[in-house]
Amino acid sequence: MEDAHVAAMLVRRCRGGDPQAWEEIVQRYHRRIYNICYRFAATADDAQDLTQEVFIKMYRTLDSFDADRGAFATWITTMTRNLLVDHFRKTKQDRVTDSLDSVASEHEDAMPLGDKIQDAGPAPDAHVQSREVGETVHRALQKLSPDLREAVILRDLQDMDYREIAGVLKVPEGTVKSRINRGRAELARLLQRTYRQVM
Repeated sequence: MEDAHVAAMLVRRCRGGDPQAWEEIVQRYHRRIYNICYRFAATADDAQDLTQEVFIKMYRTLDSFDADRGAFATWITTMTRNLLVDHFRKTKQDRVTDSLDSVASEHEDAMPLGDKIQDAGPAPDAHVQSREVGETVHRALQKLSPDLREAVILRDLQDMDYREIAGVLKVPEGTVKSRINRGRAELARLLQRTYRQVM
């Protein structure tokens, strides 16, 4: 979990003109922001460009952060998400999702993706296999609609809870759960198809 006191202190120092504080903010949150951007972007280069855009926007709007309204990590995740939405609208990659968003899922507490994958123990080439699995999952995520993709990323890869995700996406918790369940189901279907082709 984020140390809210440390984050608030760094923001205060940064607002006061301390360049070292900004460096610490970048070091603490670069990986988190890059990971979100990478899951949305087609390539590592695109993800790096988007990450830089997020940090530029963050620096310019740091005065708008209010610790009383939520955690710093939630604030930057919201900002990253908004920038990605704008980016995908501009590049016309935004696909229209179906109207099921308002329908609560029957299986709202679906099992996390990690629990569905059986662990047979590390193989000698586990590192290579792990990287290949990561790339396969990344490619499958690219095929999800943006609404489903961002819900799955924030829950399963960023480990945010439903309430935090609802705040970031500005939708009810029921919609968040529905998107996560539909996203996981679609992702599982895409991965099954991929692995059938490989076998």
